[in-house]
Amino acid sequence: MNTPIPDFGLLIIGDEILSGKRADKHLERAIALLAERGLSVAWAEYVGDSASRITRRLERIFASSDVVFSFGGIGATPDDHTRQCAAAALRLPLSLHPQAEALIRERMRDVAAEQGVAYEPERPDNLHRLNMGVFPQGSQIIPNPYNKIPGFRCQGSGGAEVYFLPGFPVMAWPMMAWALDRYYAWCFGQLQREMSVIVQGAMEATLTPLMEAIERAHPQIRVFSLPSVDHVKYGRHVELGVKGPPAAAELAYAELQAGLVSLGQPFCAELVR
Repeated sequence: MNTPIPDFGLLIIGDEILSGKRADKHLERAIALLAERGLSVAWAEYVGDSASRITRRLERIFASSDVVFSFGGIGATPDDHTRQCAAAALRLPLSLHPQAEALIRERMRDVAAEQGVAYEPERPDNLHRLNMGVFPQGSQIIPNPYNKIPGFRCQGSGGAEVYFLPGFPVMAWPMMAWALDRYYAWCFGQLQREMSVIVQGAMEATLTPLMEAIERAHPQIRVFSLPSVDHVKYGRHVELGVKGPPAAAELAYAELQAGLVSLGQPFCAELVR
């Protein structure tokens, strides 16, 4: 029996996103990183820098079987709560990860050398930086090619795999790509296909029975409809399609087209992704 492909989710953390001080870039890039590997985002959530809210979100996530990438809040300033919230959600103590400590100390030595000063490991600010390597007990590190300060990976009670990454795109995106390639390459060969048509002048209510029939006949397939009322080329229309494993998608798509013909619904502009 083939192992089912997990759902991939995103948790994007930070008041600066919700207040509009910074525009989120993680969702768009995560969609692209997954799509390059034949995968897709199943869900995405935003949450501000509230420890209680982050903990509640993580409790729910850890109880799931999803693969989740969490962006932001893993630094060592007072508004960074993600490491502590992950430990609280897992009911685990925090501890300084030995590999993370070694990498952080290596980074501090590198910075001292770049600045032409002596590395002082017991200096208060250097000791404080070690907090960036304090993770829930049992965590695995995620290497950071930008500045060596690692992220971390935890597993939940429901089998969830959660990857905690920095909020900085220059760090987070290569770390996400590394995790996908290291742990989920087995998914890449099971590509999903999306096939759709433009049904001009259609109403979704008219198409709903056909959509329901396709999903009943093809359990592996998800049917979707994207209505538009003022498209510059097609005017009022519905993009109607199917997505799922290639062989099943081909069959469902043929039935979808036949169903549209039987309904007298003209369609055009076939799209395959």
